[in-house]
Amino acid sequence: MQAVIYSNGNQECERSEALLEAVHQDTIVYKLGQDFTETQFRDEFGDEAEYPMIALGMHYRGTLKETLHYMGEKGMLLV
Repeated sequence: MQAVIYSNGNQECERSEALLEAVHQDTIVYKLGQDFTETQFRDEFGDEAEYPMIALGMHYRGTLKETLHYMGEKGMLLV
């Protein structure tokens, strides 16, 4: 399963990258201002969306907190 992070470069985005690397997740990082605009982000995820927005596979999208919860439920955080 591939992970995608939509990042604005904040600390939560950096933590997300580190988390996904630590669990050996194949990750692509799209950066605000380089790969997409704020308008594109809002059009895709809505006005209430927060950074980072993380997609795991084709079906899951959420913030770092939501992603941690999802990964815990799926047993993806077991070492």
